[in-house]
Amino acid sequence: MLVAAAVCPCPPLLVPDVATGAAPELDAARTACADAVGLLAASRPDRLFVVGPADEGARGVFPAGSAGSFAGFGVDLSVRLGDGPAGERPLPASLAVAAWLLERAAWTGAPVEGLGVGEPLEAARCAATGRELAASAERVALLVMGDGSACRTLKAPGYLDDRAAGFDAEAARALGTADTAALLALDEDLAHTLKAAGRAPWQVLAGAAAGTGLDGRLLYEDAPYGVGYFVAAWS
Repeated sequence: MLVAAAVCPCPPLLVPDVATGAAPELDAARTACADAVGLLAASRPDRLFVVGPADEGARGVFPAGSAGSFAGFGVDLSVRLGDGPAGERPLPASLAVAAWLLERAAWTGAPVEGLGVGEPLEAARCAATGRELAASAERVALLVMGDGSACRTLKAPGYLDDRAAGFDAEAARALGTADTAALLALDEDLAHTLKAAGRAPWQVLAGAAAGTGLDGRLLYEDAPYGVGYFVAAWS
């Protein structure tokens, strides 16, 4: 059963070594992420699943001990997802950021396992995946990585789309109130058009949380680079 969840953005820029001189711009997001991860630890889960977007070659399960690197972003920094033998596949970027958050929090709680989900995964399958995760142990926690639209400004990665602000506002409201129905109702085609990488992971969370009565709280909301970043805690 799902007992707690933290929702965090997943840009590699969240890691100060990657952001370098721009690091202070995301200090508030880092603080909110630390608070959300701290609430996960306080829930005393039996298992922690980290869920994040992944490209086709990086989808699927990543066992405890799987390693990731930020070398592709020009930084000699490696991370591990919990304790265990190094996995055969490197972590996708979203799970590498999650591993960095957990290392930063000195996570020593429940065993950790990663799950990379593909952007095309439809809402029903996302929800079914979430239900499976929630049923895997008596006390399950999720660290859910994902960004909102990437079309909030002219300089955003996806350029400006007038629909982006409304999409992000609804996503932020749903994440901040633990509204699972609203998360499952997010339009898949619009999310794809707006390059919202968090849609599928958020819908996995919605499936896991269905019927649990968890409350949500939005800890951070901004779009500093034209991309919607949200941090929320469900408990």
